[in-house]
Amino acid sequence: MSRANPSPLPAPAVRLAPSILSADFARLGDEVRAIEAAGADFVHFDVMDNHYVPNLTIGPLVCEAIRPHVQIPIDVHLMVEPVDALIPLFAKAGANCITFHPEASRHVDRTLQLIRSHGCKAGLVFNPATPLAWMDHVMDKLDMVLLMSVNPGFGGQAFIPATLHKLREARHRIDAHIATGGQPIWLEVDGGVKLDNIGQIVQAGADICVAGSAVFGAPDAGGGYHGVMHAMRQAAAAADSTDFQPSSLTSRRTTPCH
Repeated sequence: MSRANPSPLPAPAVRLAPSILSADFARLGDEVRAIEAAGADFVHFDVMDNHYVPNLTIGPLVCEAIRPHVQIPIDVHLMVEPVDALIPLFAKAGANCITFHPEASRHVDRTLQLIRSHGCKAGLVFNPATPLAWMDHVMDKLDMVLLMSVNPGFGGQAFIPATLHKLREARHRIDAHIATGGQPIWLEVDGGVKLDNIGQIVQAGADICVAGSAVFGAPDAGGGYHGVMHAMRQAAAAADSTDFQPSSLTSRRTTPCH
């Protein structure tokens, strides 16, 4: 499947990834086109198996169905166990980035290599109580680190404040890796991201903010999501420009999933 990329544009400091878990599934093609038109940087695609997490959502066929509708990258978050068998299917379906939970793979290094071997960018996902130490021995194979700021399984949950400290720790690890010649690694946050807390999340070091109900629950009066996306981007940009000055500017300006 095509992984068409948009023409190069100046990269925003923080990118927004609406999660289609909160979209209207009866109009999914319209919904993904609407978020792209409103300036979304990624389509966030949550895959749950009712085994690793207590919910059952969508699979590769849905990814394949929405791929022709958007040019922006599809960011697939696998909340499944086992992981490896689904990776080739999502790569074929048009995923650009694939992230997974280290607890769900018997061989984390091998799974990261498998994702990359299929032409996708690879990342690890950390639940609220999962230690960041999983990163330490695979930093060279990471394109993205995703921190869950809720316990995975359902949309619409409240942000867990302790995630801010964990974000700062992850940012420090990534910056140290880049400072010694390592590749850029995006730092993404998923869960409870709203207009009133996105500034704090950016200040703590996030590059990508996933928002589901905050976006899809606030449509414009005439349709689309321009208003809420603009408001969230403005709040994120204000925090990023006035309060947070990361040492790894390269990591916050490079898009690994394109």
